[in-house]
Amino acid sequence: MYAKLIFRNAKRSAKDYFIYIVTMTICVTLFYSFLSISSRYYKPDIGSEYDFTLLSGGMKAAICMITLLLLFLIRYVNQYMLRRRQKEFAVQSIMGMEQKTVGRIFFAETFLMGMISIAAGIFLGVFCSQFITAMLLTSYGKRYEVSWTLFPDTVLLTAVFFITCFFAVGVFHTRTIRKTKIIDMLSADRENEPGLKKSRWIFVVAILFELFTVFMLLTGIAKIRFYYDPRFARPVRIMFWGNILFPALTLLWPALWMVRKRKGGGSALLLGLLLCSVPNAFTAAGVPALTNKYYLTLGSGTLNQYLLFVLINLLFFLCTFIYLAGSLLAAWKEKSPEHRYKGENLFFFGQVISRLNTTGKTMTIICITLTLAIFLFIAAPILTGWSSGYLDSRSMYDIQIYSKYNNVYEEENLPHGNYETVTEFLAGHNIKTSHDCTFPLYLPMKNEFHNRNKYAFPVTAISLGDYNAIRKMLGYGQISLAENEFTTHWKSIATEEEQTRFLEEHPSIPTDAGELTLSRQSRHGEAIGQTAYNSYTDVLYVFPDSVCEKLLPVMQNRYLTTAEPITYEDARELEKLFTDEYPEQTENGVAYGIRLRTLQVNRSKADNFILQAAMLYGSVVLMVICLTVLSLQQLLDAGQYRYRFSVLRKLGVDERNMEKLILKQLGIWFGLPVFAAITVSSIVISYFIQTISAEIKAYIGFTSLLAQIGMTAGILTV
Repeated sequence: MYAKLIFRNAKRSAKDYFIYIVTMTICVTLFYSFLSISSRYYKPDIGSEYDFTLLSGGMKAAICMITLLLLFLIRYVNQYMLRRRQKEFAVQSIMGMEQKTVGRIFFAETFLMGMISIAAGIFLGVFCSQFITAMLLTSYGKRYEVSWTLFPDTVLLTAVFFITCFFAVGVFHTRTIRKTKIIDMLSADRENEPGLKKSRWIFVVAILFELFTVFMLLTGIAKIRFYYDPRFARPVRIMFWGNILFPALTLLWPALWMVRKRKGGGSALLLGLLLCSVPNAFTAAGVPALTNKYYLTLGSGTLNQYLLFVLINLLFFLCTFIYLAGSLLAAWKEKSPEHRYKGENLFFFGQVISRLNTTGKTMTIICITLTLAIFLFIAAPILTGWSSGYLDSRSMYDIQIYSKYNNVYEEENLPHGNYETVTEFLAGHNIKTSHDCTFPLYLPMKNEFHNRNKYAFPVTAISLGDYNAIRKMLGYGQISLAENEFTTHWKSIATEEEQTRFLEEHPSIPTDAGELTLSRQSRHGEAIGQTAYNSYTDVLYVFPDSVCEKLLPVMQNRYLTTAEPITYEDARELEKLFTDEYPEQTENGVAYGIRLRTLQVNRSKADNFILQAAMLYGSVVLMVICLTVLSLQQLLDAGQYRYRFSVLRKLGVDERNMEKLILKQLGIWFGLPVFAAITVSSIVISYFIQTISAEIKAYIGFTSLLAQIGMTAGILTV
């Protein structure tokens, strides 16, 4: 009998359960799609040089952790269904059914709808997983082919995860039904709205913001004390003084408000703090931009501090803007009679203002969450593109062997030799090489050997013959130098301004073999790898061979390219063999390292894909949660406002105008948090791009980045 009742109730409430089924189906589809590539049955053809288990394990952990956020959404949707059907539950209880049984029937109904959602979600996930597979194979440089496969372990994990969630939430709501009074359930749909008195949470936020502003002011004073110079350019001086002036004004505004006997109430206080947060954010954001442009020596710690200042000010701006939205709209209504009494605007203002005044906290949380989601969506291709470009510059050779002398204090302990262990391994495993170059790096002056100042490490030099051998390995053209000339080679991360300034300061350099002058072809910038430079330097000297014979060699490197890619197993074996004989740090202070393209690419591509997938999945999950909550709140309001709209009908308002009125109300309800989130996230993304502009230029390219952001923005718009 109960089974028939469950199916009958589910069928009769299909319209109410539609939003539940759609939401849960989307969640299951996303979960299965992203998790499918972690299946042990998933074996893509990515080549013997890759170990796919590294990716699958990390992917499973990342997706499962992010999906825990869906517990909140499942509970919220169930809460919506519970509120919609309270009157029905009360009638069943009055007819003699125990509330415990009513709760169990409701649990069975939602569980049945959940099982339908799981089945539909897995079915759709099979199709959506093709996009994830295509993204994976593209990241590994492989060709994508459609393959429709249902992975049993992923199906089982998906079912177990969501069934567990449904069960946990269902038990909670069954307990809620059992403890709710029948009279409360009967009158639930006739309850008056909460009073228009606002919560005081925003004033707690304001107090915390003021305390944080004290820290901003003290930081600004400290920076101007230690770093300020009146000879700085005007924008730099404005930046230094702005980071003192605007935090000071932010602290003075509450005192002025108190002196004026709290004129305007709490809204005036918050509006003043809101206006102060804008210049605070802009002057703090100017620190990294001007640091890069004018080469200020503020350090990464200072830049991270001001990044925190920007985020705090923007978060306070969001909280205060959403909180004051109802008050600002009410003030506009009072001062604009021509708008207030036009058409049905008076009714519209009442509807919107009452909801904004009573749901400010919810709207603020949604707005912040949407901002985070948009940032994750845009930042994912930037971070993965940066990592991929950096990988290309690090893994230019199949085998890179390098050494460092940072902790060597005696010249006789400097590294020598050709790393014959590697030669023997390659011969023993029948791995043929196409290029093999062993070369030392020299100090121009022997007396620089004991210079270990982090920010003034000496630039090392390479002989012209070895440099041309490396260029030949990489397919670049050869260069030539006169006997008394030198040239430079730069990392791709070095900016044009940095290179020009360095060359202007070093038109000639002294060496132990005599003074050298800068060649007419003074700089080269083709990528040659990250290990060809001394620590903390972005430039490498190129000297004639005859000059290098008289210099002190301090590092010994070896680069090899093989005829065929090294397999993952061979690469792991070679890495272990090398590190056993050449440890990362020897007793004499020499540091050795080996980089194998197979291992570098395998680890980096796996990490990049996990990062990208996790950020995209997290972004979509957060968006689904926010938009679902907004939708369900409007559906609940629709039931509560039915009487109000019936009064409008009786007053003669036609259906067309009422539809426009509803659309305007929905536009405010959805548009306000979305618009605020897009505005703030655009500022954050612009600031983020500015702080890593050198890396973007070196490893991604702004043209490629704009294309990626444009495509991402299009997806977000849809």
